[in-house]
Amino acid sequence: AIYDEDKGLVANQLYSQIDMHADYGGVVPELASRDHIRKTLPLIQEALKEANLQPSDIDGIAYTAGPGLVGALLVGSTIARSLAYAWNVPALGVHHMEGHLLAPMLEENAPEFPFVALLISGGHTQLVKVDGVGQYELLGESIDDAAGEAFDKTGKLLGLDYPAGVAMSKLAESGTPNRFKFPRPMTDRPGLDFSFSGLKTFAANTIKANLNENGELDEQTKCDIAHAFQQAVVDTILIKCKRASEQTGYKRLVMAGGVSANKQLRADLAEMMKKLKGEVFYPRPQFCTD
Repeated sequence: AIYDEDKGLVANQLYSQIDMHADYGGVVPELASRDHIRKTLPLIQEALKEANLQPSDIDGIAYTAGPGLVGALLVGSTIARSLAYAWNVPALGVHHMEGHLLAPMLEENAPEFPFVALLISGGHTQLVKVDGVGQYELLGESIDDAAGEAFDKTGKLLGLDYPAGVAMSKLAESGTPNRFKFPRPMTDRPGLDFSFSGLKTFAANTIKANLNENGELDEQTKCDIAHAFQQAVVDTILIKCKRASEQTGYKRLVMAGGVSANKQLRADLAEMMKKLKGEVFYPRPQFCTD
């Protein structure tokens, strides 16, 4: 992508590896790294072409410095720093989650500082107090599985294809409310930390208890379990976000990361912040994921 401080985003090119990894049921690090090597430079050329720019027009190069898959990060950082050296511009390593955190700044209705950020993805679930760029205080995070990881793993238990978390959210739309009641972990005690591994175990036990004589789940039961799981995750997040808003006194909530594309989470958070006389901000779905 190419960003202009006056015009905003002037180029955005994407190559997705989802189809390549789908055959394996998840990301294969070695395949991901090799594909990065093949695709990154052509994508950069396409971005320059889209923006009608030359390398001499570029003032700096930002790249993801981590956390993430080591091989893929190494490819990205090597290409970024090599181009920066060749083009005589600075290279800036950016924390993966800071990139997500600042993604809503791409929107016309960008949030003003300060705010509370909910960073929710396959690898992280964090609440962060944000007073400015680079001014962050971690308020709470998952002590085990991230929300996105729990979605993906539970989706696999339901027999869904990769990326299972996305497929499970679609299943949940057809679920029957209140057929199954899942716990809201760590909401009965003070604090802003999360825990989602127990929900995965609860889902596994619920699936096992509802198999038919052929050892399978009927489609409606799959939908109902997906709905109950998603509702439990969303309710847990809402409770923690409300606490964070009350603790900091901040009425602006920013949500970013792959799971922030979840429709129910967006709708319920917006409703909650409206009741708190606050606002919620998030990037377009295409800017939620990596």
